Amino acid sequence: MELLQPSLQKNDRVARWLILTLSVVVFAAVALLSRVKMDVDLGFNKHVFAKLNAIINSIVTVLLIIGLIAVKGRNYLLHKRIMIIAILCSCVFLVSYICHHLFTGETKYGVTGTIRYFYLFILATHIILAAIILPFILFSAYRGLTGEYAKHRKLSKITWPIWLYVSITGVIVYLMISPYYR
Repeated sequence: MELLQPSLQKNDRVARWLILTLSVVVFAAVALLSRVKMDVDLGFNKHVFAKLNAIINSIVTVLLIIGLIAVKGRNYLLHKRIMIIAILCSCVFLVSYICHHLFTGETKYGVTGTIRYFYLFILATHIILAAIILPFILFSAYRGLTGEYAKHRKLSKITWPIWLYVSITGVIVYLMISPYYR
């Protein structure tokens, strides 16, 4: 199968500005809104957002693996569709993540000892990598959609494993912290 025709007109200057602006705005929104807690009775368990986040992260993990298999099998159209769905799922995740932290505040992990250090390591690496992955994802998508496949491939070799790690560790963090939700 041959490579796909570009879906976007190449305009690096506009793309760079949009991607960096969106990345900064998302980072700032998450950082600022994580410090705010709204006491609102939603009429349902507010931690449903955390469960939804874990489900979405699981779906993104599967999509990333299917996307890799598709591109390795030279099924570029399937790869493109899967990766766009993964990006859209990550957008839904972001809204749900902000809602969860906005309505529930912070939850403390209740275990001590070695397991706590494991949790804190996973949490710290997850947070740091989640904070920096967005522009990489967007630049990778931009390079693929503009038909710059060599640049897309080069950047995706960095982006894909980090994005996969973030999606997997998001589920692990949820599984470890969820018993302490009140």
